[in-house]
Amino acid sequence: MAHSDRKSLWNALHSAGNVSARSLAGARAPVRLSDLAGGSCLRGSGEALRGRSVLIRTKDQFVTALALLELDGVARRLILCPAVFPIEHLPYVIDSAPVDAIVADGTLPAMEMAVPGPCISCSAEIQPASFDRSPQSETEWILLTSGTTGRPKLVAHTLASLAGAIDAGASLESPIVWSTFYDIRRYGGLQIFLRAVLTGASLVLSGPGEPIPDFLVRAGSLGITHISGTPSHWRQALMSPSARAIHPQYVRLSGEVVDQAVLDHLHAVYPEARIAHAFASTEAGVAFDVSDGLAGFPASFVEQGGTGVQMKVEDGSLRIRSARIADRYAGQPEGKIVDSNGFVDTGDMLERRGDRYYFVGRRDGVINVGGLKVHPEEVESIINRHPDVRISLVHTRKNPITGALVVADVVLKSGPANGHAAELERDILALCTGALPRHKVPAKIKFVNELAISPNGKLVRRHA
Repeated sequence: MAHSDRKSLWNALHSAGNVSARSLAGARAPVRLSDLAGGSCLRGSGEALRGRSVLIRTKDQFVTALALLELDGVARRLILCPAVFPIEHLPYVIDSAPVDAIVADGTLPAMEMAVPGPCISCSAEIQPASFDRSPQSETEWILLTSGTTGRPKLVAHTLASLAGAIDAGASLESPIVWSTFYDIRRYGGLQIFLRAVLTGASLVLSGPGEPIPDFLVRAGSLGITHISGTPSHWRQALMSPSARAIHPQYVRLSGEVVDQAVLDHLHAVYPEARIAHAFASTEAGVAFDVSDGLAGFPASFVEQGGTGVQMKVEDGSLRIRSARIADRYAGQPEGKIVDSNGFVDTGDMLERRGDRYYFVGRRDGVINVGGLKVHPEEVESIINRHPDVRISLVHTRKNPITGALVVADVVLKSGPANGHAAELERDILALCTGALPRHKVPAKIKFVNELAISPNGKLVRRHA
């Protein structure tokens, strides 16, 4: 099915075929997608949302998925609010979108009830009801950035731009059951939701607050074959014996710099699976994926480009041009995402080594040590090579002479270092000294029990 034919998810769902055999599962019993043909998760109130700008704010992403299937092509705009989102930013979102209706699965704060339109309750259960789902115009999808350092950006996509990397015409040789650690209200999770819907697969989602070990056991019992998450998600998963409760054919990583250590660990635990890592961002869309088992990506990706994607490296930063790029930032006077030549500056910094590019970190995350730049992710990739290290976080500590020192918090595979801390620190620092310039070698290693992971599955980075 051509992207231009994707008038709505509802049409695409049926075009993919075999609807009766497909299901959507949350923490509760799975729902057959065919049941939505004669039912509603909105208590039959979907028609009241036709042509409206609808904020979807639910605790359970499973309920969000049902609402998206029912409202795409009906609502004028859908704004996806993640489960964990600063409530103080909601008035800005409501004003910027602008929102004139709300769908929720719980009690709404009084501030949200002020929108000039209906506030409709959404349920995880499909109830008998029908309304005209025929699309009158293309729905705009708005994704919210994290907003952890200020107001979020409202990134506006269409179904065509969101689904640009998905080959809906590919036939499935065997039934596929997708799953993801991501929240589908974020770009990475939404890609998996759309991939399942558009290609004729089933989908298993995590429940609100469901621990990763419990989710893995449930996903395994439902026979998942394909699963995605950030490297931090996977490191958490691999720490649990429940990692062996699933037997995937395909494992996908994205959202953070992927180092060789996590790829090698995944290959060891899932030797029969194809392991791939992808580059994508909310603004730029999906650019490419790599499945050769190595960190980084071939330089030929930039030199030759991919299907429908052009890339270049300018001032060390990856820049992307494609039809998968978001349309605009909503609520901003200019709202431009691309430069004068149609490229998005991703802010992800690259370093070429031979015939391969490696991600070294974000431009806005650089540590300045005496005028020299240090990308935390580059140092972490070296520390994570140590056989006793599970995960690390490199950050900065103020220093009166250099302005900053590089320090690292390290989680070990075996738990607390106890009496071996000094020896392990020497080994890790020797590893760094052999692979990095002197100014990038951590001044101090601190062993910790765990590292904070954000709601979107990424390491929480802090600055001095």
